[in-house]
Amino acid sequence: QVQLVESGGGLVQAGDSLRLSCAASGPTYTTRVMGWFRQAPGKEREFVAAISWIDDKTYYGGSPKDRFTVSKERSKNTLYLRIDTLRPEDTASYYCAASTYWAETYLDAELYEYWGQGTQVTVSS
Repeated sequence: QVQLVESGGGLVQAGDSLRLSCAASGPTYTTRVMGWFRQAPGKEREFVAAISWIDDKTYYGGSPKDRFTVSKERSKNTLYLRIDTLRPEDTASYYCAASTYWAETYLDAELYEYWGQGTQVTVSS
């Protein structure tokens, strides 16, 4: 099984930038896409961004995509998510996930078999 461990969350000020990391281990050669989701208290899990583990194709969700940048470092089996100009509404637990499926888009959480424990991002105003 692929194991995923997120890091980089914390308490930040509105307007700051933050980079989250997700270290993958195990049989990562089976991975096709890795992505980020977030979930705020009382809300449903939301797709943020994803990147192909095979080429450089990226996938972004709805409104936040102009402040979010997904990237990877294959040599380190690490996924990143940079968030710029943080807002209080970005406060959430951010989860890293891995998919071994072929799909046209990867916005659906059901496509991801492996999940990390999450890292909390809290943005103060």
